[in-house]
Amino acid sequence: MLRLGIRIGMLSGIILGLCLKWIEWLTGKQVYTLLLNVDFIPIIGPIQWPEWVEFVFHLLIAAAIGIVFVYIVGKLINMSIRKIVLCSFLLTLPTIPLYFPLTLLALKPTPAVDDAVAIFYWTAGHLVFTAALVFGYIILKRRL
Repeated sequence: MLRLGIRIGMLSGIILGLCLKWIEWLTGKQVYTLLLNVDFIPIIGPIQWPEWVEFVFHLLIAAAIGIVFVYIVGKLINMSIRKIVLCSFLLTLPTIPLYFPLTLLALKPTPAVDDAVAIFYWTAGHLVFTAALVFGYIILKRRL
């Protein structure tokens, strides 16, 4: 189950990252930059990491969410798609308001804390992550 959680989390994290990178490229709203930003974290923040390393940091968080997701879904009684979706949504939900502290703490340029369009893109991207967890679970679980 650990391996399944890591795979689902990383797949979902890659989808989220690509989605926000595409949105940033298309619109100029720095939501992908915000997703990868670690400049405010003591010890690792002052280091100028290449983008791929920052993306790995993001994938580590996504993998942790995937592990927790698979663990909780595995404990569900009378498992249904509705319960799996709800679990995915509830696990992802805290990442949406993280937009505000991450924006306020960021040292590099990121969207403004009150940029409604960027908040929408951030939220939409994380809802895509929610869906990716669910579909990843359904698809990868069948392969076991």
